[in-house]
Amino acid sequence: MGDSKKYITAEELKKHNKIDDLWISVQGKIYNVTDWIKQHPGGDIPILNLAGQEATDAFIAFHPGTAWKHLDNFFTGYYLQDYEVSEVSKDYRKLCVDFAKAGLFEKKGHGVMYSFCFIGFLLCLTFYGVLFSNSFLIHMLSGGLLGLTWMQISYLGHDSGHYLIMTNKGFNKMVQIMSGNCLTGISIAWWKWTHNAHHVACNSLDYDPDLQHLPVFAVSSSLFKSLNSTFYGRELTFDSLAKFFVSYQHFTFYPIICVSRVNLFVQTLLLLFSKRKVPDRFLNILGIMVFWTWFPLLVFALPNWTERVLFVLTSFAVTGIQHVQFCLNHFAADVYVGQPKGNDWFEKQTAGTIDIDCSPQMDWFFGGLQFQLEHHLFPRLPRCQLRKISPIVQELCKKHNLSYRSLSFFEANRWTIRTLKTAAMQARGLLWEAVNTHG
Repeated sequence: MGDSKKYITAEELKKHNKIDDLWISVQGKIYNVTDWIKQHPGGDIPILNLAGQEATDAFIAFHPGTAWKHLDNFFTGYYLQDYEVSEVSKDYRKLCVDFAKAGLFEKKGHGVMYSFCFIGFLLCLTFYGVLFSNSFLIHMLSGGLLGLTWMQISYLGHDSGHYLIMTNKGFNKMVQIMSGNCLTGISIAWWKWTHNAHHVACNSLDYDPDLQHLPVFAVSSSLFKSLNSTFYGRELTFDSLAKFFVSYQHFTFYPIICVSRVNLFVQTLLLLFSKRKVPDRFLNILGIMVFWTWFPLLVFALPNWTERVLFVLTSFAVTGIQHVQFCLNHFAADVYVGQPKGNDWFEKQTAGTIDIDCSPQMDWFFGGLQFQLEHHLFPRLPRCQLRKISPIVQELCKKHNLSYRSLSFFEANRWTIRTLKTAAMQARGLLWEAVNTHG
């Protein structure tokens, strides 16, 4: 008896890669998610980035087991012809199953409660230092504590964006708005929009927004070609101004990072007041209003403008350590140009990430994100489990001859500056060539 299943080829699947005609393959079954993309909790960008492709590994990474039952609603009746699973993907999927059976995705430990207590303690110290002390040194120390508080809040918000840290989705959303919008001034809606795209298109120069920092930074000379950002829907123009900034980026990296929080505030406002569909727009705007009420009041409680400016700069500089860490995880890793592919998920994550080696006593400081590869492979895994699975991931990388890079914080900084300097020297050559041509 012959096979009664209906098949389409990978080439035919690729034709369904538009927002109004969007198909994907999961475990060889073809699904039409054209209408679902408008309701997808993770936004439209992740699905669009994998449109017209086999996307099983990405689906497994981002969705709990309960999501599988919903796929049948979108089944087209077609199967992918010549569907094959690579040895790497087989091992990756087996790990996902093993971790799920062991309950690792559900075992969150007491980290959330510890984080709440620590954040509350830091905030109390910050407010006490500003409101009840006349010492300049205490005021600056309070600014540093506020920066450290923002770091810890960001880690908590990051956790809540990847998995439920509370008892239900309602409380989880409340924590997201409180931790992101109200306490840091950075919208959780903006974070989800950019972060989900980053995870799916890790280190793609034209798809990953976390590598699109022109005119101030460029991690690769490929950005000198003024690539089109599919995320922002505009050209990443590499003009004379960008050439100048990039030519000195290995010197300006740390100073700019110290005030980079300003850019996050601006990006938040641009999204919330844009025409783009923003989930819970009102709540996000309300949360931002809360931040821009208490933060200026705290700053103006200081006695003079000198202390106010230095307090803000100190808080920004300390939380800038976290921004540096995010750059260390990706700037010096492998990059590529083009759409992410669903059939090399594991390989792309290993190529585009760098872990930061630290002692267990420092896990709180890095928020679990020092295990960047582990987090990218298993984004729903609570941070308290990442150190446990690290040896398993290393063994899998070794088995398939894939890179696993784990550097000390100092060494990762050195790699990052070296990457920026390499691109800077290439840009400087173009800059001097332009000066000599027009000069």
